Amino acid sequence: MLLERLTNQAEHVELSIPCMSEYVGVIRLTVSGIATRMNFSVEEIEDIKIAVSEACTNAVQYAYDTPQNERIHLTFHLFPDKLSIVVKDTGKGFDIDALSHVPIDERTLADIDENVPRLGLGLTFIKNLMDDTQIVSVPGEGTTITMAKHTS
Repeated sequence: MLLERLTNQAEHVELSIPCMSEYVGVIRLTVSGIATRMNFSVEEIEDIKIAVSEACTNAVQYAYDTPQNERIHLTFHLFPDKLSIVVKDTGKGFDIDALSHVPIDERTLADIDENVPRLGLGLTFIKNLMDDTQIVSVPGEGTTITMAKHTS
């Protein structure tokens, strides 16, 4: 069993995919396989798949003006007690501090200033579905999303 082979050192799986939406499905399958081997529940696996898909989809949609030859880099760190996933692009990046962190929902739509960028729904999903999330983005250098789900 995979977890029995793990010690305090994490095992690592690295992937680099073209920045194209059709490769997000490949990542979902990879996540499912890794999380299944780590004995996550079906619900936890679905949460992880959604979170990683959202991170990759954000990179596909927003990271590059011309994504044809660009890539998304993923690293999976398998620990005995958690799965940590890093999704990184070297695209445009953004100023995360300039985003409003007020969630958008139907009750507050009337109060939203259209000129203030919001924390996107994808990033909100990631934060809500994973146990730990860190988003680092530097304009002109890219975005790195690190997320983790702890085993039960």
